[in-house]
Amino acid sequence: MKIFSIMLVVTLLASCSAEPEPIAYGKDSCHTCKMTLVDNRFGAEIVTKKGKVYKFDDMTCMINFYNSGQEKEEDMAFRLAVDFNIPGQLVNAQEAFYSKSPEIKSPMGGQVAAFSTKEQFQNRNEEWHGILLTWGELLTQYK
Repeated sequence: MKIFSIMLVVTLLASCSAEPEPIAYGKDSCHTCKMTLVDNRFGAEIVTKKGKVYKFDDMTCMINFYNSGQEKEEDMAFRLAVDFNIPGQLVNAQEAFYSKSPEIKSPMGGQVAAFSTKEQFQNRNEEWHGILLTWGELLTQYK
């Protein structure tokens, strides 16, 4: 009985691990707009401390969900954005650099692309002439 109890605890802990998942483009759907995620230069993900994963096709969908209060901020373990320069690669959304420009053709028309470094942002932004946004500024842009 003791072994069964230990195995049950280990199984429960393993099933509640809060880890990001890769986005399965062409299969996963956006939690907010329900569209299939297809453009691997865009996307975002929120993972709760209980391990629930929410996927989004555009930063506007993620920010709308984030600001909705459906999940409390303190219950979120990860806030991730796809690095535009590394398709499909999730990076910490709170540390990313964002370009907002009409030249950015994101899935839901949010006109925002994420970059893991300021240098990557600057290199791409020479073409777009967008504005630099931090995570906090991005949150207030879509309130």
